[in-house]
Amino acid sequence: MRAKFYCFVAGLGLLATAAPMMAHHSFTAEYDAAKPVTLSGTVTKVEWMNPHARFYIDVKDESGNVTNWELELGSPNALMRLGWTRHSLQPGDMVTVEGSLAKDGSKLANARKVTLADGRKVFAGSAADSENKDSKDGKQ
Repeated sequence: MRAKFYCFVAGLGLLATAAPMMAHHSFTAEYDAAKPVTLSGTVTKVEWMNPHARFYIDVKDESGNVTNWELELGSPNALMRLGWTRHSLQPGDMVTVEGSLAKDGSKLANARKVTLADGRKVFAGSAADSENKDSKDGKQ
């Protein structure tokens, strides 16, 4: 009876750890590399969490209308390997972001490169970079 209980608990543990991975998506499922976008604006919020860090910016168009955009980065671990910290972006920072638009037309993009107010350019750990590398190497 005890063995069945431990087996049941172990099974629940495996399911719990697999749940976040099921929510993960590939770049090509959500974004269109053929639709590049460059956005400049003010950071309004930063979310430093797995599986992808995200930040939001207010972008002003030619008419002066402000739209809030969501920008997906790589995982926090990948960003730290690229030199980022959880304090690299702060609300109020001015940034320019190069990336790819979401396929669904929402105000969402996958960031590839972020230019900070001081002119430093940092890579965003985009999933597109690794998928493009894999496809060039013959991997999919």
